[in-house]
Amino acid sequence: MIYLDNAASTQIHNDVLEAMRPYLGNLYGNPSSIHRYGRLTEKALKNAQKQIAQIIGASPEEILLTSGGTESNNTALFGLLNSKKKIITTSIEHESILEPCRRLEELGFDVFYLPVDDTGMIDIQSLKNAITDETCLVSVMLANNEVGTIQPIKEISDICRQKNIPFHSDAIQAVGKIPINVSQLGVDLLSISSHKLNGPKGIGALYIRKGIKLTPLILGGGQQKGMRSGTENVAGAVGFGKACELALENLQENGENMRRLRDYTISKIMEIPHVMYNGSKESRLPNNIHLTFLGVSGEDLIIKLDEHGIAASTGSACSVKTQKASHVLQAMGFSHEQITGSLRLSIGIFNTKSEIDESIIILKKIVHELRQVSPFKTKYNF
Repeated sequence: MIYLDNAASTQIHNDVLEAMRPYLGNLYGNPSSIHRYGRLTEKALKNAQKQIAQIIGASPEEILLTSGGTESNNTALFGLLNSKKKIITTSIEHESILEPCRRLEELGFDVFYLPVDDTGMIDIQSLKNAITDETCLVSVMLANNEVGTIQPIKEISDICRQKNIPFHSDAIQAVGKIPINVSQLGVDLLSISSHKLNGPKGIGALYIRKGIKLTPLILGGGQQKGMRSGTENVAGAVGFGKACELALENLQENGENMRRLRDYTISKIMEIPHVMYNGSKESRLPNNIHLTFLGVSGEDLIIKLDEHGIAASTGSACSVKTQKASHVLQAMGFSHEQITGSLRLSIGIFNTKSEIDESIIILKKIVHELRQVSPFKTKYNF
């Protein structure tokens, strides 16, 4: 297989697996226990929090371990609720933001969804206009999971800080791919997920700036200073921490390699007629490629690519099985034809140029074959 769906999940790094192995075997103590077994796993947890904190320029005490990005996003939204009743987010957020927002609307909250332009970029003036005295939270993703567009987070945080409004950012797609420093960005909360940066699934984190008070969602044993009860996933946390350490050590090199492969891939694919390159060309994740092949079904493309041993996607893996049209592309003003013909290729640290070359040859062949039986064949003169 040639794996080009790294925005959905990534291959666990071998060093991460080795770091986890002892905590799946002999080091099985409960970190809340005061005996040696417990102290060893507690020490491992604290080290993991330190490693996770370092990749975003935070303090270990500001890291809350969660089960992944979805829980981190939910914790940020529900944990900050107060007497104010307005939340501002965007129309292109991940479903782990949008679904909680819809639930909050049912509970009487006013949720304002910022529009985006045809590159997936929000309008800062729209944000300024949307803020009222009733605004209790602003949540804007750092980088979009489908088209890779990076938002002006620092500019947004400055506006929120002036209005004394907590600001959360879903940085799940961005951490490990671009430099991130929470102090420089000015965010109050930031979500991370391990399996997006070559760590294990089922573990994530929420950065909570010192001074921000959240209401816990999970109660019980009082772990993590009462912010998230339940025995911690020690092996997962250790793997997550190691993945962050490796990603930080190799951030520049990996970023340059992914960007180089991304640009090379785009240049070759754009040789195909009637192809749209979607998202921002300037403010974009280094590993994201989002294209529309006019006259072709993206779903057919995925199936055919899979038959040839290439893994890709049309969008978010979390919502693809619902068979709904991409809300991101709809918000960007795409037509039904443009949405159905979309394809996302996302490059990872283990991909090679030879894999890309092979994939491009196969993709060009598949697009040609599908267009020969396309109902749009006459329209585009395929």
